[in-house]
Amino acid sequence: MAGDLARTHVIVRGDVQGVGFRWSTRARAQADGLDGFVRNLPDGSVEVDAQGDRTAVDALVEWLHAGPPGSRVDDVEVSTPEVDAASGGGFDIRR
Repeated sequence: MAGDLARTHVIVRGDVQGVGFRWSTRARAQADGLDGFVRNLPDGSVEVDAQGDRTAVDALVEWLHAGPPGSRVDDVEVSTPEVDAASGGGFDIRR
């Protein structure tokens, strides 16, 4: 149903830093109108927190299982926190 909001928190492990993963994730999320962020973690993984239309969130999670060209995804850990009513402002790369 349109307007059905969802939120996801994802940790992606593999060869996912230094290969354009964050920029590709941001472009994908922005194209689908999602809010949230992506950032590298000290252990070499990438963290993604995204919220928006459930169909778009589900599509992003599916895309994260493969990642962009040049990356290698070994593991994807997905959780579904509660929707943040105060969320908004687009999708950013965090440092």
